[in-house]
Amino acid sequence: MGRPKALLPFDNEPLIVHLVRNFKRMFAETIVVASPDQELPSLPVAVVRDEVPYQGPASGIYHGLQAASGEICFVTSCDVAFINLSLVSYLVSRISNYDVVVPYFQERFQPLHAVYRRSVLPLLKAQLERGELRPVSLYDKVRTGKVDAEEIRRFDPDGLSFFNMNTPEDYAEALRVWGKCAPSATCDVELFGAARLLAKTKELSLALPQEATLSHVLCALAEQLPILVGRVINDDKSSLMSGYTCNINGLVLVRAPNARINSGDKIFILSADAGG
Repeated sequence: MGRPKALLPFDNEPLIVHLVRNFKRMFAETIVVASPDQELPSLPVAVVRDEVPYQGPASGIYHGLQAASGEICFVTSCDVAFINLSLVSYLVSRISNYDVVVPYFQERFQPLHAVYRRSVLPLLKAQLERGELRPVSLYDKVRTGKVDAEEIRRFDPDGLSFFNMNTPEDYAEALRVWGKCAPSATCDVELFGAARLLAKTKELSLALPQEATLSHVLCALAEQLPILVGRVINDDKSSLMSGYTCNINGLVLVRAPNARINSGDKIFILSADAGG
């Protein structure tokens, strides 16, 4: 790239700030792994220094997992600008029976957009000691869940989650694409009860237009999780079925499709019987 990728201006802020801001909406803990002398802006997260140079992403994953307080960690790189929190949520939801959940996209594994259990730490350490620096070397030693392209495109049709910026030309293209597709507003949706069981996911983030309403939320949710149509969301994709209701920010129950939704709102979809 010719300059530090983490500091590239993106959406009016350094790229690393853009990424951290998005992940803090979803995760209770965010960790940035940096090289010993890497320059970073002030960040409201834990910063861990990888003290061994030239060991690549496997070492970064190892140090990040080592510093984490939780058992399950989503790992990505600093040059992936188009984070899709719905896809991230889905990957995390698949970890139950695995040690690693990793997308298989563009004919290869994507180890820097994957979910890891901290229990793989001893294997990663041994791998680094042997000089095996590719994260994929771990996958045949643990329970690895492979998420194929068809599953990924349910959440990210264009595969922008895997757009890496390695050259100035890549950076220019990322800025162009962002200018066309940056959402006007976003909200997080959490599913409960039968809705969660049907969707096989707990939570996802949605991009919405300005002046969004509940009908926009339900339409976007139906596009991401078509299994809910006819069961939780009406066939018109703009209203809830009679057995369900919506809570906004834990404060008010609504069902009216024209109810206003603001960027940053937290939406809960739950059984109407549980709404009291």
